[in-house]
Amino acid sequence: MATLPKIFQRQEPPRQAARPIAAHADRGACILRALPQEDVFFFCKKIDNTRLVREADPGARGTCWNAIGAACLLVLSLGIVMAPKVTVTMDGYKLEALRAEEQKLLDERRAVDLQEAQLLSPERLERLAKGQNLTTPASGQVFHLETRPDSAVAMAK
Repeated sequence: MATLPKIFQRQEPPRQAARPIAAHADRGACILRALPQEDVFFFCKKIDNTRLVREADPGARGTCWNAIGAACLLVLSLGIVMAPKVTVTMDGYKLEALRAEEQKLLDERRAVDLQEAQLLSPERLERLAKGQNLTTPASGQVFHLETRPDSAVAMAK
């Protein structure tokens, strides 16, 4: 059972010992016990490091460049992974904008068609004609022109 963790071992609750008797009970009840680390004193000593020169560490430069290269590779790989998702999202926004624009143009087209139908209605045209004293032409007032075939116009050079 040497490999069995200590958790599986049976633990007994700690026994409560009798209250210790104070060694210096005769000094009085008002004396406090000593504080922990009471005998430790800290002094602030001024240190002059102006004459020290730092040595160059040849391995630190390589470690720094390795960390920079790893960070660049991480950013590049993250960009490659995220680029398609960002592109799809942006294309979705453009598609929704185009759909909204198409709906707006269809609504405008319906409004223009309705306005055109109102302007070209026969009742309105008759009202305008009566307002300008226009009448329908008599049968003898209309002359129909004979049209030439299109080939005759094309041959005349």
